[in-house]
Amino acid sequence: MPDNSGQHGRRMARKKAVVDAAIARADQDKGLLLILTGNGKGKSSSAFGMVARTLGYGLKVGVAQFLKSRRDTGEEKFLGDQPGVQWHVLGDGFTWDTQNRDADIASAQRGWAVAQGLLTDASLHLVVLDELTYLLNYGYLDAQQVYVDLAARPPMQHVVITGRAAPQCLLDLADTVSEIQDIKHAFRAGVRAQSGIDL
Repeated sequence: MPDNSGQHGRRMARKKAVVDAAIARADQDKGLLLILTGNGKGKSSSAFGMVARTLGYGLKVGVAQFLKSRRDTGEEKFLGDQPGVQWHVLGDGFTWDTQNRDADIASAQRGWAVAQGLLTDASLHLVVLDELTYLLNYGYLDAQQVYVDLAARPPMQHVVITGRAAPQCLLDLADTVSEIQDIKHAFRAGVRAQSGIDL
């Protein structure tokens, strides 16, 4: 194989110059709004990874889980017991379990009142609004009110929103949007949810 180390070194030097220039241009600090959406698995898991990162720096976190009613997930068992974490399970279960639109709306509105408290607490470095997109898509919450509350949060507070089909109003407000694509999922092959992976 020919020795291309010189060519490789020149290519990496050019790449480093581009990367260094981009880093130098990024000179702002602000609280970010991140949206993790799409049909694939891993949106909430990614958000909880950011919870772990935040805690690693000794900073405080608020978590609001909107649809889930169970309190035995691995993320809550571990992260919910950490100092500096406010963890709120706010749902009554998935809509196909509750089968009561009025009750779901009332639950969503009670949950948003809790989220509003998190979004006004400047001591929280990160707020996770897990599965919020569904409440907007189903019309359980007023999208304009949610938009106003997100925009009015403390300037250095970061917020992560998860859920499929994030509405355009959230995408427009967000600083970072990631769409998780579903290519293959074990559940469709008859594999039930696995502890530590799905729960």
